[in-house]
Amino acid sequence: MKRIVIMGATSGIGLETAKRCIAAGWRVGAAGRRTEELERLRALAPQQVVTEPIDITDETAPAALGRLIERLGGMEIYLHVSGVGSQNPQLDPAVELHTVRTNVEGFVRMTTAAYNHFAAHGGGRLAVVSSIAGTRGLGAAAAYSASKRFQNTYIDALAQLARMEGTNVRFTDIRPGFVATALLKDGRHYPLLMRPERVAEALFRAVARGKRRAVIDRRYALLVWLWRLIPQVLWERLPIRNTA
Repeated sequence: MKRIVIMGATSGIGLETAKRCIAAGWRVGAAGRRTEELERLRALAPQQVVTEPIDITDETAPAALGRLIERLGGMEIYLHVSGVGSQNPQLDPAVELHTVRTNVEGFVRMTTAAYNHFAAHGGGRLAVVSSIAGTRGLGAAAAYSASKRFQNTYIDALAQLARMEGTNVRFTDIRPGFVATALLKDGRHYPLLMRPERVAEALFRAVARGKRRAVIDRRYALLVWLWRLIPQVLWERLPIRNTA
């Protein structure tokens, strides 16, 4: 029976992925800020799910992760879904800095804790949900797209580090497009919108099969390919206002 810790399991992609793991018979360590939502999830399968309230922006979060892993009986997979995102063309510093604290500082805090656990216990898989937004800088969501590029690069660096040190830590970088979650408050303004259940299924398959990187779905894989072909001088003139 696989044992997975899902950081950010209280809503959206994280919640749906937790349900998918439960259906597969896995043991799930569910973490997030909202205690009531964690308890609702645990009630679905009390014999399979253990929970721990964790705020990734808190310095005590790695210790809480350690407690959760102990109660779970170990961890083969760590899945990081926690994150925030919003359009901020006004560049409100409070919004930008909150995004950085969560998607960069909190991300590093938890992924390093997971990496160090795996390195000390014979290995494991470290999976993260980043975004296609990390492909190019999006003017309407500067901190968000930059934070997702940071996550992509950080995981690449950790993968190289794992090879260098022989830690047997493996990685999966999940890059979804627009998903109908609370991050997108008005789905009518977003093209190619995907349901969280569909994304969770594709995510589960990618992690279970040990994929290194997965763009969800094929439409977005094509979109990312096209984005990369656009010269910077043209990219700066595109009025791209949505985030993913």
